Amino acid sequence: MPLLVVQNHGLYHISCVLLVLLILSASVIGQTCMNYGEASPSNASSCLCPPGFGGATCAQPGCGGTIFDGSSRSLAQPSASSSGFANLTASDCACESGWGGVGCNVCTTSSACQVAYAAVNGNASATSGLGGLGGLNDTVVCNTAPTVWAAGELSCQVNNPTLEALYPLRSTLNILRTLNSSLSPLHNTSGTLLSPSTTSSSIYAQLMYAGVEQFFCTASPCIQTSSESTTSSGNTASSTWTCQNLSCSCIRNATFCGGVPVSNLTSTIGGLTGTLIVACDSTNTCHFQQDTINSVFGSQGLSMEGCVFGECVTQAVIDTTNTTSSAAAASGGTELSGGVIAGLAVVGAIIAFGLAVVAWGWYVQRTARKLPLNGGQSGGINVRWSDISYTVQSPKNSPSSLIAKSTIRGGKTILDSVSGSIKSGQLMAILGPSGAGKTTLVELIAGKTKSGQYTGSITFPPYAPGHHPRVAFVPQNDILPSMLTVREALTFAASLRLPEALPSSSKAALVSTVISKLGLDGIAETRIGATDGTGRGISGGEARRVSIGLELVSCPDVLVCDEPTSGLDSVSAFRVVNVLKELAREGGVAMGHQGSHGDRKGVAVICSVHQPSSRLYHTFDSVHLLSNGRALYSGPGGLAPAQYFMRMREGGGAGADVLPYEEGYNVADYLLDIASESPDIPSMPLGNNVVGEIGLSVSSEEKADGGKDVEALSTQNSAPGMHAATFLTQLQVLCGREWKVLRRDKTLFFTHVCVACVLGIFCGGLYYQTGSTIAGFQARVGCLFFMGSLIAFSSLSALYNIVEIRPLFLRERSNWYYSPTAWLLSRLIFDVIPLRIIPTIIVCTITYWMAGLAHDVVHFFKFLLVIVLYTLVMTLFNFLLGTLFRNGGIAILLSALSALYQMTYAGFFVHLASIPPVLRWLQWLCPLSYTLEAISVNEVGSGLMIKDTLQGVPVNISATLIMQLLFGFGLNNYYRDILVLFAFIVGLGVAVIAVVWLRVRERR
Repeated sequence: MPLLVVQNHGLYHISCVLLVLLILSASVIGQTCMNYGEASPSNASSCLCPPGFGGATCAQPGCGGTIFDGSSRSLAQPSASSSGFANLTASDCACESGWGGVGCNVCTTSSACQVAYAAVNGNASATSGLGGLGGLNDTVVCNTAPTVWAAGELSCQVNNPTLEALYPLRSTLNILRTLNSSLSPLHNTSGTLLSPSTTSSSIYAQLMYAGVEQFFCTASPCIQTSSESTTSSGNTASSTWTCQNLSCSCIRNATFCGGVPVSNLTSTIGGLTGTLIVACDSTNTCHFQQDTINSVFGSQGLSMEGCVFGECVTQAVIDTTNTTSSAAAASGGTELSGGVIAGLAVVGAIIAFGLAVVAWGWYVQRTARKLPLNGGQSGGINVRWSDISYTVQSPKNSPSSLIAKSTIRGGKTILDSVSGSIKSGQLMAILGPSGAGKTTLVELIAGKTKSGQYTGSITFPPYAPGHHPRVAFVPQNDILPSMLTVREALTFAASLRLPEALPSSSKAALVSTVISKLGLDGIAETRIGATDGTGRGISGGEARRVSIGLELVSCPDVLVCDEPTSGLDSVSAFRVVNVLKELAREGGVAMGHQGSHGDRKGVAVICSVHQPSSRLYHTFDSVHLLSNGRALYSGPGGLAPAQYFMRMREGGGAGADVLPYEEGYNVADYLLDIASESPDIPSMPLGNNVVGEIGLSVSSEEKADGGKDVEALSTQNSAPGMHAATFLTQLQVLCGREWKVLRRDKTLFFTHVCVACVLGIFCGGLYYQTGSTIAGFQARVGCLFFMGSLIAFSSLSALYNIVEIRPLFLRERSNWYYSPTAWLLSRLIFDVIPLRIIPTIIVCTITYWMAGLAHDVVHFFKFLLVIVLYTLVMTLFNFLLGTLFRNGGIAILLSALSALYQMTYAGFFVHLASIPPVLRWLQWLCPLSYTLEAISVNEVGSGLMIKDTLQGVPVNISATLIMQLLFGFGLNNYYRDILVLFAFIVGLGVAVIAVVWLRVRERR
């Protein structure tokens, strides 16, 4: 039993010894230095502290004394009234003469620095140990400017209404800025740390509240940027410190860090990272800037006022650094940022590319105009079609029919082995009841693109099979530019359809000749007007002759007209056919010339006629009668068709059912009766005696080519090189027409401008001089959203304009007037700019200044840039809908629905982060979302501060914070949004060009 007691007593002593050793080792190994101090190399149990702090853990601020005292400086003691924290106010610490700031770390006079240095270092030179400065002026001076030469202190008051509402007592911020610790006379002071051991430039900062430290921060490395300016009060200096790797720590249970649980800022302060900027000027004002702080207190960060600067530094350091800085300033210049250089490079590349394209177009144009004019003759071409069959499929309704032609099923034969021919200089009438296939036949002869399937061959002797002469086609409907005069419309066609080498004077003379031949001299300077009867202009017969003239100016070899007399009275119809008769006899206008035997070469003219009068019928040289897609007769006109069918009747057989012809009866009506009531009459074979009177012998070469698809011939005109004018000429002529239309239809432009002014005044009055309160900020964003939505809906007029001019574009493109790209560029110049962009700029400019948005030029033009880009996006989007859908009503509906979709996903009505993930991805396809974000970021980026009072608590915070909380917009997303809008423009532009090239083409 005694042995056991002895053993227990020994174990107790051993345990005590181990516990003491453990405590001692923990105090050495686990030593924690506050205020980012570092363990002393000579004594691991103590810390090297930033100037103004001391104690075993650097947790106690200095009380009295000077920063040269180092580890021997008296310290503020913990106070029970301050929850055990050291309190400078409660300790009643008084600063010595020449020292100021909270904690007495800021020198105010040079003598104070000299006395303090001498008290510690005696007569030792202040430049001793400073490399390269030995023997220079070692006088210690006090630098009270914002610029730091070695290591300087500053102390500022933090005055912010919102912060003061939460923490009403006095808050101050002490900052040690060290540029080069080795140049400071403090670098050898005992227990003092001017910068981390890993770098010589840094910042140490401590926030004091009511004399008690709340949190501390450090950042390194740092760069100082200084500038000087001259004002009426003299030279002023400013200094900006930019530091990396910011780190902050909260002092547990301090007032800011849990001492008041309701307003515990521990996590917020601990999250302050990244780049720190401390900007100070000569007005004793500094700004503590960091991303999180800027989002709360504005782009200028946390403002600090009443700042005092003080740095004890030797005169040698100032003199040496001044000389080096002056030399560097003299040898250097202002450098451009990488973003500016990249932007200038992109702009320069775009300008260079544009100039290169213009130069190349000018070169091609000049080369084409210098080429020798080859020939200049037309006519003398016969036409033969053999075994033409055409089948069209029955339409099947499907959603895709809204965009393209209906899908097809089954089939219906429109033409069945139709053959015929006509010589040059003759006028042929293609007769038949409705649905007989007249229009289909003339369109095939003219080489128009058809949607059905067809076989057979069309040849043009003396051209070899497969070669295609100039075939002009006059459609049944007159599609003409309403705002041009007759002469201007014909000149437009001549400029684009005649060779580039032909002089303008010759083209003008040709146009005058066409006008004379068509009997249009009296209306040559009259505007055409709307041909659908909705506007005043020329008559229907005159419009039909203008349509013929548009084809004649191209000097065709063959002229094909689809029902040129439909809708005209008998007199007008006879006049039109007489003009065609004269053209057939005398040949083309400019191409008429003497043949080898002294006779003028005529032009083959083929017309489909619905129901001609007797007088009109006898004008035609030959007749081609169709019935249910079959050719019942093809031969001379006059009484010859009636005689042919009477002989068939007399011959019996299948022709016994032919109706008898009564003397004096209109032959045309008789032929239509036969085609309607006797459809089973056999087709007339090509080579029949009647046809042989005017027919052409079928060569063996044509027979061998008889199975060739007509499309192979009709596509000869669709080769890329078939445009007679160069691209630059096309663009010039198109722009000239668009300018005339815009100049004459003044109501269109002025209506857009007036409406823009009215809307601008209305919107500006609605949001007039919005304030900087929370409600005012909501009104600002509402104003921006309203302008974006207005653009989305007002761009619908661009869609209607495309739908309206689509028929004219189809006709002109099918006749190879110009390329779709040239047409789109002309629309961009004379439709988008004057009717879309200019009114948008007007309405947004009026609204911007009336609403009191950011009042500086830079932010205003950045706002306009976004608005113009969004206008282009919506205009191109509506262009795409207008070209993609044949039905204008469907296009308008989709445009309106897309505008509503954009309003939903813009971020104004619904916070984007609250949208379910399955639908949230749609925000990336919403141009208005990027637009609203960009202009909102631009607005708050002007330094907008929210100044309001909530339940008696003053609020003075950055609008950036409210923007991010309410709408989720990214503060740095302005340029990203600009690039995205550019991407939308490029994508939609390419889509519009592709659709116009591939889909917007004439298909009959």
